[in-house]
Amino acid sequence: MRDGVKLARKNIPAVALLTEKFTTQGDFVARSFGMPMLPRLVLPHPVAGSGNKNMRRVASEIVPEIIELLRGSA
Repeated sequence: MRDGVKLARKNIPAVALLTEKFTTQGDFVARSFGMPMLPRLVLPHPVAGSGNKNMRRVASEIVPEIIELLRGSA
């Protein structure tokens, strides 16, 4: 979330990626930085450490969603 906030504050389109386990924390961070509407995409937990094959699969599945969020159409 913090990286997404930093980018958005520089007027760089951003989508924050977080796993299911951290949605509450991500919502809190977004609100506390004054950006509760920052687009975010919730991923299955865990992604890190789940192996290259799984991370590639997750990445390929979420690319269309990221594009939609960046376009503001999600």
